[in-house]
Amino acid sequence: MNQKLHYKDAVLDQLARRANVAQFVSFSPALEQRFARVFGYRANNRFADLPAACAALLAASGEQSVNVRSFDPATPKSREFVYGLKTVNAIAANVQRLAASGLYTILNETIDVNDGGVSGVALGDVIEFAPGDTPRAVEKPGTLALPRRVGMQLLETVYGFTPLLERYPGTTRVEFSLHPLRRGFRHEHTIIWELEEVGRSAAKADIRWPNLFSKFIGDKAFGLLIADLLGLPVPRTTVIGRTIAPFTFGQSTGSGETWFRTSPRVQVPGKYTTVRGWVDPFLLMAREDPTGDFIGSVLAQEGVDAVYSGAVVAMEARNGRPGAITIEGTRGFGDEFMVGRKKRVALPRSIEARVRRLYASAARRLGPVRFEWVADKQRTWVVQFHRGASPSYGRVIFPGKPATFRRFDVEAGLEPLRSLIEEVEGTGEGIVLVGDVGVTSHFGDVLRRARIPSFIESIMVRPRVVAQDLSHLPQTASAGSTE
Repeated sequence: MNQKLHYKDAVLDQLARRANVAQFVSFSPALEQRFARVFGYRANNRFADLPAACAALLAASGEQSVNVRSFDPATPKSREFVYGLKTVNAIAANVQRLAASGLYTILNETIDVNDGGVSGVALGDVIEFAPGDTPRAVEKPGTLALPRRVGMQLLETVYGFTPLLERYPGTTRVEFSLHPLRRGFRHEHTIIWELEEVGRSAAKADIRWPNLFSKFIGDKAFGLLIADLLGLPVPRTTVIGRTIAPFTFGQSTGSGETWFRTSPRVQVPGKYTTVRGWVDPFLLMAREDPTGDFIGSVLAQEGVDAVYSGAVVAMEARNGRPGAITIEGTRGFGDEFMVGRKKRVALPRSIEARVRRLYASAARRLGPVRFEWVADKQRTWVVQFHRGASPSYGRVIFPGKPATFRRFDVEAGLEPLRSLIEEVEGTGEGIVLVGDVGVTSHFGDVLRRARIPSFIESIMVRPRVVAQDLSHLPQTASAGSTE
């Protein structure tokens, strides 16, 4: 019976004719060189011997490191894989050992998945990726999925180069990785790991966060980047991250001033610094997050000459009726309003109309959203952006029927409220916010995230709740989602 043989290095050689692949050299069990792609050498260059090939590949590797993988062409099952060899002797010794067992070997450059890049898959109108992993990340939870055009624009904005994925038709499934430093035989930022012709795909991407990439650059940075890519007015923002080079997006507001905003990996309403004016970003991160576990980046954002500022949230559909949107705000800057230290005011109808138009533009693409806004004399800007509908309605922040309520004076601030929430969670009690604070404020955010039955008492200014028919929009957010 004839057995079909599968030579993995021959497949890699064919791929290298179409794409930039990780540098490699392969050998037969007799230690005869078969294929090679090493930067600075012609395709399939013949090296003098095994040590010479090991030395050339090691020198060309950005990590100064080489992996050795082995295979048997009679079986598709992977065999031994040796990672991260740093010397010619160690590489050659492993190749010789595996060859003595009758195995073919492929020596390839080590590419660190934690170099600040991403890996994923592109097919049809969808691109999916995640940091700190191989293209198999798409098989795991937390992978970011985007429409291909939006995804390509996002990656170009963040990394400063265009991913070389448009060389391949939409009917081809492309496994890829992107790297801040150029890699591979062709010395490019894009490495292609596999190309497979699969035909047309009808899959569509649903933009959701938090995800692994939003945690990587910071939730606030990611939300604003998505808003910008969807065409919403976002002030020019420079993201100074922990693991990748700074990048900039958005439009100039004309103010010439800077606001500094911390961007936690996941949203923590009102906890970390927002300040007007320049501060040392490295000292700020060291002070507020010395372990690096919680803050993904800081944002240097151009300020807005604020006439009014505030927030808008979309309510969940109730009793079969489409949700409404609640718009709240104050005069001037809104940072104090969001943490309950500045009172709400009745907003001019012209300002409400601007916010409604922004909301409608975003909702056409994402369904229910919520965002913080700042209005100058000419336009209204988005300064924080999230997806999802809110369970709030009227003065109710989170619905429920607890037996008892704990009263909380909003003048005490957000941190005491977080402590109270820790006491109340799991007890069945609710919380009443006492004071003139909005349901769109960070007080409302933290109570909704904790799912604590709660409402606001003693309201001086009633916000305008604007009926917004969303039945024609894509209602894709999960019920109760606050992200």
